[in-house]
Amino acid sequence: MRITTTPADAAGRFSFPGTALEVARMGYGAMQLAGPHVFGPPKDEEAAKDVLRTALALGVDHIDTSDFYGPYVTNRLIREALHPYPDDLVLVTKVGARRGDDGSWLPAFSPDELEAAVMDNLQRLALEAVDIVNLRMIFGMGPTEGSIAAQITRLAELQQRGLVKHIGVSNATPAQIAEARATCDVVCVQNHYNLVHREDDELIDALAADGIAYVPYFPLGGFSPIQSRGLTEAARALEVSPQQLALAWLLQRSPNILLIPGTASAAHLRENVAAASLEIPEDVLARLNALHRQ
Repeated sequence: MRITTTPADAAGRFSFPGTALEVARMGYGAMQLAGPHVFGPPKDEEAAKDVLRTALALGVDHIDTSDFYGPYVTNRLIREALHPYPDDLVLVTKVGARRGDDGSWLPAFSPDELEAAVMDNLQRLALEAVDIVNLRMIFGMGPTEGSIAAQITRLAELQQRGLVKHIGVSNATPAQIAEARATCDVVCVQNHYNLVHREDDELIDALAADGIAYVPYFPLGGFSPIQSRGLTEAARALEVSPQQLALAWLLQRSPNILLIPGTASAAHLRENVAAASLEIPEDVLARLNALHRQ
């Protein structure tokens, strides 16, 4: 089964309930456009801008970014490559962290820091309002309990001022998601999830029932790519790459899953987008579903 580059919406589109937002389920994450370890500028900025332009040409209309990628690098590249933006382009950023001079990831989680970060994102992206701002929790390596009431309240105030159109949460626990939803509408959750990292299975189903998007970060394993003999063998049998099969599995996992795989390569981007057209046979799907238990 060979697949070629197809439009990003080959796997269908997702409409955020109660909003005017609709996107192709295959999007793009801009994190890898920054320098090594997501710090500093890329070696070839023109190549990075070409990746962004190629994404739009392939039908991608959902780009995920943040001011702390670089820092400030990916937002600048997005503005320089794509502004003025197409009317249907949805730009999503996240706040809650900053970068140290040594490239370290540090919390910037007070309400005032969050407001300052939103204003910085607006300026660097040349926007009057951000389509979606995700509140990113970095209390620990994974989701860690802790109240986010004050932070969500401040983002809701920025929404009322017209600076933020919609609000999401990232690296969040179910309790934090519920706390956020008690204050404002939450349109998406961005957590760590992929073929072998499946702690959020129940959460995804619960969010799907409420029409809330789930956007897995590290859909291909992140800085340590998924290593699975079963995945490799299944991909070989279908004549696709393991990465394409892992992305296609996520799209078939639930209709509320939106993907933002990142890459600094236009060729790799085309391969990712092509995965939106892959339909996994039931027998292969069953084998993949069992991988996380092996």
